[in-house]
Amino acid sequence: MKVLISTPRRAPALAPGLAVLGVVLAVVAFLSVTQGSRDIGLGEVLGALGSWTDDGTTNTTVTLELRVPRTLLGILVGAALGVAGAILQGVTRNPLADAGIMGINSGAAVFVVFAITVLGLRGVGVYVWFAFAGAIAALILVYAVASLGREGATPVKLALAGAAVTAGLGSLTTGIVMTNVDALNELRFWQVGSLAGRYAPILTGVAPFLIAGLIASLAFGRVLNGLALGEDIARGLGQRVGLTRVAAFGVVAVLAGAATAACGPIVFIGLVVPHMARFLCGPDYRWILPYSMLLAPIVLLLADVIGRVVVPPDELQVGVVLGLLGAPVFIGIVRYGRMSEA
Repeated sequence: MKVLISTPRRAPALAPGLAVLGVVLAVVAFLSVTQGSRDIGLGEVLGALGSWTDDGTTNTTVTLELRVPRTLLGILVGAALGVAGAILQGVTRNPLADAGIMGINSGAAVFVVFAITVLGLRGVGVYVWFAFAGAIAALILVYAVASLGREGATPVKLALAGAAVTAGLGSLTTGIVMTNVDALNELRFWQVGSLAGRYAPILTGVAPFLIAGLIASLAFGRVLNGLALGEDIARGLGQRVGLTRVAAFGVVAVLAGAATAACGPIVFIGLVVPHMARFLCGPDYRWILPYSMLLAPIVLLLADVIGRVVVPPDELQVGVVLGLLGAPVFIGIVRYGRMSEA
């Protein structure tokens, strides 16, 4: 896999960077709780968090029931998408791999459409479980298709299988919703990618999956470093490449599946953040993964805050803001990487 920045960094120089990112994340989380169409002061926030009881005032209700769950979900979902993107790029050795390319978003959308059109179900709280199942099913399908043949699931076959499954499921979803107005309206609400309206029940529903996946992901740094050198070298180092890919795809299915189910398909986080992490810490996945885990929620929460304050009292969904900001940022990263390699 070709990385943007390949200069090695030493561990003592990288550890303080994680601490700095942790502080930045705390600041951004504070902004996420206090900023929006209704500004809430620090004293009110601390009072609400200290008592953790709703005293009936509007600001306390907004803090405890809306913004705190939204912020916590943003942290978990951002970390999950950033780490899932880094793992996918390492496993497939494809710098453009992310949840959308590997069929996760399309699989989730198909199952949501099934819930709407066949079962007649409504509501984000219901969609989350169908989207989760669809994301996992799509990723399993991608790996199964890529595994056909003597060579097994090579990086090229994984990328091609992901593109094929994404296109097929996307066409199926489009065909269904174009003939069903209710499905079109409901899917459009879910598919925009948003943290708004995701209350505590959704947070508590997906949090165990996200936390478990994030903890498990930290064990993949060394094996992803081996895969980055090529399959033959990885096998020579004693790695079981097939088993490594299966385990990595399992973790990605949990992370990206739960994140996509909770908030819809959020673009650019899984694609751009791993490259930002490489820019900061080099090509070592033992550092790329934790750096991505902190960088991604910073980017996601900042985009969410921007979406709340640019068009008050309305707001832009975080998926829209990331789409507007992510493209030029990614172009800049790619451009800088090319200049560094020249």
